[in-house]
Amino acid sequence: MPFADIIGHDRAKVLLRSAIVQDRLAHAYLFHGDDRIGKRLLAVRLAQALLCETLPADHAPEACGACRACRQVDAHTHPDFMMIEPDREQAHPQIKIELIRNIEHQVIYRPLIGDRKICLIDDADRMTIGAVNALLKTLEEPPDHSLFVLISSRPYVLPATIRSRCQALRLTAPAQTQVEAAVILKRELPPADAHFLAVLSDGQLGRALECNLEQARNSQKEFSIIFSAKGLQSFSTILATAETLAKADRALEAFDWLLRWLRDVLLLAVGAGSDHVLNVDQRTGMQALAERIDIDELLDLISDLEKMERQANRNLNLQMALETILLRVRHLLTPQHQAGASR
Repeated sequence: MPFADIIGHDRAKVLLRSAIVQDRLAHAYLFHGDDRIGKRLLAVRLAQALLCETLPADHAPEACGACRACRQVDAHTHPDFMMIEPDREQAHPQIKIELIRNIEHQVIYRPLIGDRKICLIDDADRMTIGAVNALLKTLEEPPDHSLFVLISSRPYVLPATIRSRCQALRLTAPAQTQVEAAVILKRELPPADAHFLAVLSDGQLGRALECNLEQARNSQKEFSIIFSAKGLQSFSTILATAETLAKADRALEAFDWLLRWLRDVLLLAVGAGSDHVLNVDQRTGMQALAERIDIDELLDLISDLEKMERQANRNLNLQMALETILLRVRHLLTPQHQAGASR
């Protein structure tokens, strides 16, 4: 069953099934949404449903998942299924024009086995300008037997000319309870660990299923000590911490942990429950901080930290950025008279 193992995305599955039954599939789709939430898996399962060699008894738009065609689609070896993606080994992965031209040359010919030629373009927003222009020509006059599925977590990067020629399906992260259930089932973990991974992944099921649990737990403990009031008690400690993390290439990891911790404090400050709090073992301390914290100051810090994360690859001095953020976190954690005494 092609869609059965997809967690969430119920609306998208209903729309695609209906389009298959009514023979009203668009010639091009754009699956967009956050990273690691199942966009690519949904596209692959759609291809299986269209190319499966075993027709279900009830003629439902499903696939057996076991026939030669289904296995070939999974392995990306089916002659009527093409998938292109950026070269992950590059420093700045791109989809170049040569890949799109190769697709153009293949898609003009009739399918060899199935009823359609299906092309999946993963991380479509990484196409070069030349690749975009080449694809645009094909999308303007697509062969009747072709189906293109573009996948992107940054659809705004794609030119409007490309987006306007695709039927967009916005996919949202599965509910936290769905992620927890999937982790319990697929990884055979206890509920407490599944809850931890579900919250840590922010609904990114792929991340929750692949994350190294022991490493994640250890990092949480390590950062909770580093960024505690005691760990940030003096300027010299802050400077040394920032330098150590920057030299170890862990600045982004530190930013990510701090963001999660600050959001936990914010949740408690506004009276939200603890279901979405990651650092539940620190709840007592965070609750005390949440009761005396300035919400506006906390929101400003979260906003600035998010901005720093976005600028991390734009020649940002990560060590200096860490120093600035840690000083502000220290200000939140330490009463003013104590801060002055420890200078």
